[in-house]
Amino acid sequence: MKAPVRTTPPDSDAFPGAPHPRETLALFGHEAAEQGLLDAWRSGRLPQAVIIGGPEGVGKATLAWRLTRFIMANPDPANPAARAATDLSVPGNHPVTHRVAVMAQPDIASLKREWNEKNKRHFTEIRVDDVRKALGLFQMSSGSGGWRVCVIDCADDLNRNSANALLKMIEEPPPRSLFLIVAHKPAHVLPTIRSRSRMVLLQALSGENVERAVSSLGGGWPDSEISMAASRSKGSVRQALRMLDRDRLALAGRLDRILGAMPRVDWIGVHSLAETVSKPAAVDEFETLCAGIFDWLGDRVREGAAGGALHLAPLAQVWEKLVDAVRETEALNLDKRALVLMMFADLSVAVESARR
Repeated sequence: MKAPVRTTPPDSDAFPGAPHPRETLALFGHEAAEQGLLDAWRSGRLPQAVIIGGPEGVGKATLAWRLTRFIMANPDPANPAARAATDLSVPGNHPVTHRVAVMAQPDIASLKREWNEKNKRHFTEIRVDDVRKALGLFQMSSGSGGWRVCVIDCADDLNRNSANALLKMIEEPPPRSLFLIVAHKPAHVLPTIRSRSRMVLLQALSGENVERAVSSLGGGWPDSEISMAASRSKGSVRQALRMLDRDRLALAGRLDRILGAMPRVDWIGVHSLAETVSKPAAVDEFETLCAGIFDWLGDRVREGAAGGALHLAPLAQVWEKLVDAVRETEALNLDKRALVLMMFADLSVAVESARR
């Protein structure tokens, strides 16, 4: 898909070249979760915060923005339109739909990793100042007299200080306030935030729903390529979009071959990968490599949890170590080539230990 020409920095909470979740009107595969939120809204049982958790790329942010549009269009749960609704959809020609898409709708805020003008990249965390700026919305009167909604995408990017700043607002929210918190790892959300939130867990999508979601984006890809990408997506639309880029697909193939031989390491192949992803312009390639490694580790952890031959502790430990190493490398702009070599060395040791 060809990305639109931008005059503003890219959003950290959108896949490059694809519509932003707030612009995406279709939701696939999460009918039960959507119905639960609709019922809670109409009955007045929706708490001040909702955590929408699940794997990356399955539609969590799309659902959060879908609920946001519905609330903005139907601020009174008792009005006839809200009572008659069978889902959270709002027509594409509704004024609220356009205003939300361009962030011109009063009383909504978006909390995400912001753009760093110094290095022309996104910050690696949601900073406490970002939280305070976004939550300024809740310190003023509602512009429309209705609800105020903040979409946090995602909680995984909050650091300790920013998470605590968010908690303070959730603990004592103004009337008619709602926080929609997207979380790839909901168990890692601050326990005090979890205790004050409704948890909505989304599962990985079926291959059919991944295909439908990708086709709805209008990228013009052949059906055969969409089907292939969906088969490798592990139920994630984001992963399928990665696979629709031929260069990324080739990189993923190289990575699969190296990981498939673990704990033996093809160091020639690893050095080649390291050279590829460490180039200054290879941001997407680096993201593809990291996503592939963590997906592979996730599969090994699930195998061990299901009673397989692998022990979980070494895999969990290397997971945490690599997450921290990737974040530090991006935050401090460290040498990605050295990081990649270290990652495969540590993976080899962890897999060897997990097999004992």
